[in-house]
Amino acid sequence: MNLMHDHFATVASSYASLRTTDDEPIRLIHSKLDGKPDIRAADVGCGVGRYVKKLFDAFGDRLFLYCIDENEFMLANLVRNVNGKGDKSLKAIKAEASDLPLANDSLDFILTFNAVHHFDLLKFLRESARVLKKDGRLFIYTRLRSQNRKNIWGMYFPGFNEKETRLYEIDEVLGEVEKTDGLRVESIEFFRFKRESSLDRLIEQAKGHHYSTFSLYTPREFDLALKEFIESIKANYEDTSNVRWADENIMFILRKN
Repeated sequence: MNLMHDHFATVASSYASLRTTDDEPIRLIHSKLDGKPDIRAADVGCGVGRYVKKLFDAFGDRLFLYCIDENEFMLANLVRNVNGKGDKSLKAIKAEASDLPLANDSLDFILTFNAVHHFDLLKFLRESARVLKKDGRLFIYTRLRSQNRKNIWGMYFPGFNEKETRLYEIDEVLGEVEKTDGLRVESIEFFRFKRESSLDRLIEQAKGHHYSTFSLYTPREFDLALKEFIESIKANYEDTSNVRWADENIMFILRKN
C-alpha cells in the first residue's frame, strides 16, 4: 500500500465528521443541468460520499451515479453513509481515475471534489473526454496552491504550504486541458467561504488528519508543528473559541466537443 492509500484507509471511518462540505458547488452544478432528465454521472475520488448525498438531494431520482474511488475503505464507508440508495441510483466502483471502467460516450457529467491533486491529471482528463457524451461536462472542484496558503492551515500551521506540493495553479490545469483532445474550458468559477471554528475543533481536525497533507509529516514534525500552530492561534486570536478565516476554492467546468 502507498502512503495516501494508508492515510485514507485510516481516516475513512471519521472522515465525514472531520471535513467541511459546501452546498455552493452543488448548486452551481445543478444550475448547469437543471431540467435534464435521466442523468448518468460519475463522482471520481468520491471518498466516503460527502458530496454524493448532496447530489442526490439536488437531482433526486433523475440521477444515476457511479461512485469511483481507488480506496476500498472509503467506498465501504460511502455505502454505509449514503442510505436509501440502491443499485437503481448508485454503483460504487473501486478504480483509478486514470482508468475509468466506463463505456465511451456514456455520461452526462463527471465531477470530482477536492481530489484531483491525487490523480494523474492528464490521464484523468483524457479518460473523462472518452466517457463523456458530446456536450457533457467535467466539473473539477479543488483549491489552488495560492488559495491553500490563505486558509487557516496555510497561514499558521508550519510547513503546510511546503509539504503540499500536489495542488495546481490555473495555468497548469489549462495546460493539461490543451493536451486533451475533445475538451474545452467552458468557465472557471471562484468560491470564497467565511469560516469560524474553535481552537479545540481545529486541533481535533489536525490530529484526525482531515487534510491528507498532514500525513506527509513525520510524527515528530507534526507534533512540533501542531504545538507551534496552537501558539500562533493564541497569539493572533483573542478568543480562541471563535477563530475566523476564509477558505477559497475553484471550479473548472470543461465541456466535451
